Amino acid sequence: MSVENILAKLVSFPILGGESNLSILNWIKDYLESHGVEVNLVPNEVGNKASLHCRIGPAADGGVILSGHMDVVPVEGQDWTTDPFTLTDKGDGKLYGRGSCDMKGFLACCLAALPQMLKADLKKPIYFAFSYDEEIGCLAAPELARAIKDHYSETPKYALIGEPSLMEPIVGQKSIYILETYVNGSAGHSSRIKQEVSAIHEAMRLILWLENKMNELIADGRLDERFHPPHSSIHIGLVQGGIAPNVIADKAHFFWDLRTIPMDDIMSIVEEFEAYCRQREAELRKIFPDFSIKTVENHPPVPFLDTRADDDIVDLIKRISGNSKLNTVSYAAEAGQFANEGFNSAICGPGSIAQAHRADEFIAKEQLEKGVEMMYKLIKELSSEDFV
Repeated sequence: MSVENILAKLVSFPILGGESNLSILNWIKDYLESHGVEVNLVPNEVGNKASLHCRIGPAADGGVILSGHMDVVPVEGQDWTTDPFTLTDKGDGKLYGRGSCDMKGFLACCLAALPQMLKADLKKPIYFAFSYDEEIGCLAAPELARAIKDHYSETPKYALIGEPSLMEPIVGQKSIYILETYVNGSAGHSSRIKQEVSAIHEAMRLILWLENKMNELIADGRLDERFHPPHSSIHIGLVQGGIAPNVIADKAHFFWDLRTIPMDDIMSIVEEFEAYCRQREAELRKIFPDFSIKTVENHPPVPFLDTRADDDIVDLIKRISGNSKLNTVSYAAEAGQFANEGFNSAICGPGSIAQAHRADEFIAKEQLEKGVEMMYKLIKELSSEDFV
C-alpha cells in the first residue's frame, strides 16, 4: 500500500483520546501480521484500549524505536469544510483530515516503509511503538516504554517520536501538568462580604498567586532561550463559580496548567502553591470553619525532554531528516517519557504543529514524502556495519 492509502485508512478511524482504540489497533496489527511481523499488545486494565510494539530486524542491542500515537482530538464545534474522517485531496498539494498531521502521517510513513525494512539486511532492529490516549495526557507511553524494555532480550538505544516538526530535529520539550483547584466557601447576601468567605474571591487570590509565581521565576532569571516563551508558564484556562451577582459564592473552581522548562521543578511549584493554600485555609477558617481548598490532578505530569546537542541520536536524526537545525517545543509529547526509561530520545516528524488540533487539519504531500524518505535513510543507516 502507498503511504497515502495507508494514511487514508488511518484517518478513517475516528478514535478520540479517551475512547476505545481497538478498531484502529486491530487494523494496524493485521497489517503488520500480514507482513509476518510479530505484534505485542500492552492493554489497559479493562481491555478496551491497547498500545502495540513490534521489532523488525535482528535481536541486537542498539536499535531505534519509532513512536507515535493512534488517537486524535475532537472535531466537534470546529468549522470543517471537508469530512474530517475522510482523507481529502483538494489538488493543492495537501491532504486534509483529522490526524493527517498529528500524527497519523508519521504512522503511515512507518507502515509504508515496512516492506523495505523487511527486505533490508538490518544490522540493528527497528521497533514500532504506537500508543493510545496521548491527546488526553500522554497516558499510555510510560507503560509502553517499560514494556519494550521488559519484553525484548536486547536493549534498544534510541527513541524517535514522530510528532509533526516539519522534519526538524527537536531536542527539548517542556514538562506539563494540568490541575483543578476547588474552593469551598460560605454562601450569603453580597452585603455580608466581610462576614462570609467568598469562594470566588479566594479563587482569584489563588490565581493571582500563580501568575505572580510565574513572574517571579522570570524575574529570577529562570530562562531557557531555546524555548518560546523562554520561561515556565502558568495558565488558567477555565474558571467557574457563583449563581448570581448579589449572592456570595460558596463554590468556585478553576483549571490550570504548568509548562516548565527543564531547569524548573514542576512539583516544587505545586508544593509552594499547596503551602499557600494551607495558609489561606488557616486564616479563613476563623470566619468559616468549613472553608477548604482542594487541588487534584486533571492528568499526571508529563516529563520534559532535554536531549543534549551532542547525543548520538541528534547526529542520527540530522542525517536521516536532512535537517541540521535543532529546535525545541513547548507542547507536551511522549519523548520525555521514553527518555525517562533510558532511551536516547528526540522528536522529528512530517507536517507542521501549526496545523494540528484545528479545522481542516492537513499534511502537505511533500512532508509525507519526506517522512518516507527519512524511513529509507534510517533503513540504510541500520544496515551499515558501521552504525553505532
